[in-house]
Amino acid sequence: MALAGRLRTRVRRFLARPGTVDLSRYSDLLKEVEWREDKLRELTDEELTEAAAALRDKARAETKKDKGPFDDGDLVELCAVGREAGRRALDERAHDVQLLGTMGLLAGHVVEMATGEGKTLSGALAAAGYALAGRHVHVLSVNDYLARRDAEWMGPVYDLLGVSVGWVSQNSTHEERKEAYGKDVTYGAVSEVGFDVLRDRLVTNVDDRAQRAPDVALVDEADSVLVDEARVPLVMAGSTETDPGDPEVAKIVAGLRPGAHYEQDEDGRNAWLTQAGARIVERSLGEGVDLYTEEHSDRLAAVNVALHAHALLTRDVDYIVRDGKVALINSSRGRIALLQRWPDGLQAAVEAKEGVAASERGQVLDSITVQSMIGRYQRVCGMTGTAVAVAETLREFYELEVAVVPPDKECVREDEEDRVYVDFESKEAAIVELIVEKHKTGQPILVGTLDVAESERLAKLLAKADVECVVLNARNDAEEAAIVREAGAKGAVTVSTQMAGRGTDIRLGGSNGSHEEVAELGGLYVLATGHYPSSRLDDQLRGRAGRQGDPGGSVVFASLADDIVAQYAPEAEPGDEPDDEGRLTDATSQRYVDHAQRVAEGVNLEIHRNTWRYTRLIEKQREILLEYRDEVLTGDAAAELLEERAAKRYKELVKAAGEDAVKAVARQIVLRHLDKRWTEHLEFVADVRETIHLRALAKETPIDEFHRACIPAFKQIRADVADAAVETFKEIEVGEGGTVDLDASGLRKPSSTWTYLVHDNPFDSDAEQALQKVRAMVKKVKK
Repeated sequence: MALAGRLRTRVRRFLARPGTVDLSRYSDLLKEVEWREDKLRELTDEELTEAAAALRDKARAETKKDKGPFDDGDLVELCAVGREAGRRALDERAHDVQLLGTMGLLAGHVVEMATGEGKTLSGALAAAGYALAGRHVHVLSVNDYLARRDAEWMGPVYDLLGVSVGWVSQNSTHEERKEAYGKDVTYGAVSEVGFDVLRDRLVTNVDDRAQRAPDVALVDEADSVLVDEARVPLVMAGSTETDPGDPEVAKIVAGLRPGAHYEQDEDGRNAWLTQAGARIVERSLGEGVDLYTEEHSDRLAAVNVALHAHALLTRDVDYIVRDGKVALINSSRGRIALLQRWPDGLQAAVEAKEGVAASERGQVLDSITVQSMIGRYQRVCGMTGTAVAVAETLREFYELEVAVVPPDKECVREDEEDRVYVDFESKEAAIVELIVEKHKTGQPILVGTLDVAESERLAKLLAKADVECVVLNARNDAEEAAIVREAGAKGAVTVSTQMAGRGTDIRLGGSNGSHEEVAELGGLYVLATGHYPSSRLDDQLRGRAGRQGDPGGSVVFASLADDIVAQYAPEAEPGDEPDDEGRLTDATSQRYVDHAQRVAEGVNLEIHRNTWRYTRLIEKQREILLEYRDEVLTGDAAAELLEERAAKRYKELVKAAGEDAVKAVARQIVLRHLDKRWTEHLEFVADVRETIHLRALAKETPIDEFHRACIPAFKQIRADVADAAVETFKEIEVGEGGTVDLDASGLRKPSSTWTYLVHDNPFDSDAEQALQKVRAMVKKVKK
């Protein structure tokens, strides 16, 4: 009673914050779990698996889709069996707070658990619980490494519980994917699972589907997946031909100067030529070129994407060049985004800018937002170290509630106040000075930088100061987990971009050192070189120190010249004179920094809202079309359509090839026309999207005009598909055994496909895209 009573008191103290779910009633069950656990220790491994099987049989007989899988008695049994399985398989006995997290997940909440509190085991026990209740679970992670690591790490626990587990990654074959999705629990990066959804939407044979119907989603790092990634639509494209960028245009644009030859908006999302810039480009392209005439519209398009590549995309920040290819950097993770690229000629423009070989161009085949993908699941739950900060967002977009679990041991980390400097150079010099000072004592230091370029620049400065460091960024992401794991070793200095290595436990002393010795030195010291666009990311970085009651410290260095301040608080000026080192200690300067971060958070939330505001119509249209597509794929809807519209031809082909063959041909014809027509609809929607901001200048509501354009176009799709399918059916030649060459009839499938993420906001404040250009021109006139 004493243990449960203390935990219940701490839970209630943690839940003093508004907007969270009270888990204190579950703490009353922990004493019963402990009592049941003592009995289970007497069982053999086979008997423990049988105990889990008995729970499975009972749960599957009673479970309902809209409720939790267990009543209190069964919940106690599951936690006791799970705790014993973890002790035997991993030599890790789940703490009471870990079981509390498991209970919160099974209740369908997003559970906040601090870094180092053992979320992985809590999530595995919850996933096993859902599986024992007859549910199929997708554990969605932020990257491939964590998905595979956790599936393999927790595998022995699942085995003891009689639950099958698999994982998917970017390198998984189709057969490996089918096998993994056939397991009770499947681990995968959210983007990879989403891309599999897109692939399954385009199959022309039922057996080619990799996934089963979506059931339960357990989201690891839920704030990152459900909030940060939700601003990034997942896109699938098919190749058509090589898309060479224009090296001549790239060279011309590279010589343009900001302010004089081109302007860009305050958010750094759009750029456009000034009149002077347009004249220079036209002269450089040759006599008689007028970019703003229909005759030269293709050159204007090339100039626009080249300008975007030149002005808005920065090497080693937005992308890197590796092995002669341009590789995107995922902005929310600081990692290489494999097999992903920019759309609409931008990839080719960046390749021309960097002078590397051109890759294939493509046509968008389908897309889906993370929010829409999550909405497909019957039940959603999640876990993260920073959920309270986005509780309202999770409630608004996903109807999810946050539950806070207290740490097993109180956090004693010392978080210092920001150190604010007048300019970037002063800040960077102070960072190096502090690292040198701390390093002399042997205290391990983890430095969080904002991008790849900064991490490498800082590493060079530290080398000049005779401080050896390990750089962890998108250039060596394959080794990131091993590097981060040793960041707590005595004397270690680790420089990391964003949250690289997230999900990897940092133990004081590293793998071979003394925990106690490093603890006496003050534990891990976390230093951030600037504020992230979200305070949650700051908290996640801080959370790498002070795990499980360990000592530790953290500090954030900021300056009034930081990108986030310049972008979101451009009027910032020192409140007082800086000291000799350029440091500002006045409250005004700190307020500017805090204000910039709050504005950035608001902008990102609005991007999420804006993305969903527009894409939910397209998602709904896709859902309607997919229902019809499934009817065609799994039944005889196509044959019935063509028999009705082309009865004579249908009878001829049946007589020549047999009815089964004709039904198969009919199915393929309608599916290919349906997919082709959807692709054309997406192109139409993109065109509407790109010009919709002009409607605001005419005093029209952009979202209403968007709907007014897209809804009638969608309603025409079914009729167009039917007409086109009939024409193809009348002309197609069916060979022996029902063979048919649809490629020859103009229904060629892409020779290859790839996926990518759309990083920018496609509907950036609607009218703002146009109005900001007007504002820039007015400002220039005033000057």
